[in-house]
Amino acid sequence: MIGCCGILLNAIAIRFKSRVRLEAEVLTLRHQVNVLRRQSGRRPRLTGWDRLVFVLLYRLCPWVLNAVAMIKPATVIRWHRNGFRAYWHWKSGVRGGRPEIDAEIRDLIREMSRANRLWGAPRIHGELPKLGVEVVQSTVARFMARRRGPPSQSWRTFLRNHANGIAAVDFFVVPTIGFNLLYCLIVLGHGRRKLIHHVVTAHPTARWIAQQIVEAFPWDEAPRYLVRDRDAVYGQVVKRRLRGLGIRDRPCAPNSPWQYAAV
Repeated sequence: MIGCCGILLNAIAIRFKSRVRLEAEVLTLRHQVNVLRRQSGRRPRLTGWDRLVFVLLYRLCPWVLNAVAMIKPATVIRWHRNGFRAYWHWKSGVRGGRPEIDAEIRDLIREMSRANRLWGAPRIHGELPKLGVEVVQSTVARFMARRRGPPSQSWRTFLRNHANGIAAVDFFVVPTIGFNLLYCLIVLGHGRRKLIHHVVTAHPTARWIAQQIVEAFPWDEAPRYLVRDRDAVYGQVVKRRLRGLGIRDRPCAPNSPWQYAAV
């Protein structure tokens, strides 16, 4: 009874379907019949060509899923997605590109990186044209010898080698018994953690700081770098005085107090 009702409803629905949709469903049904005839008496097994036919019919007319009986409609959709993925994987494959680098050039880049451990890709790339080798910097970085350790000296080694040329300046505040504030300026040498200069004032200004730096560093004892925070009291007067003494101003990064441990 249920089967007869289904046939009757399908017959009524045919009157409202387009001709293209009907032809696609007929082709789907015929192909299913051909598969069943080819493998009569056994469980139907679909070949790659069978799957391709179903996928093409689904591609041309998605309504053919209503006529699929021997397989699940979700299976046809999965085949279509897999085919679409395989097509674009083939379409986006690497074709052409840069010519392969000779083995001699690759060995030369590795040998230069091993022999000069402090050289990076820009330095090696700058030296290769002198030997008649023309490659881009990305190629040099690709064929450099891989190192387990850091590419250059560690931060601790850098500080140990340059500590004698680094000084730091900072303020700390002392409250008095009369509820006033005294500002103490401290200049510290990083080489031996030596207190170079200290002075106290109630009203620090940029001119006053510039004068204290001159008194702290004679001409033959000026450090190479001066580390400080970003307090607004270090104005243009201080920066000009540092340039005049040959000292490179090195303020810490904004909102980064962990970078500054002068005192």
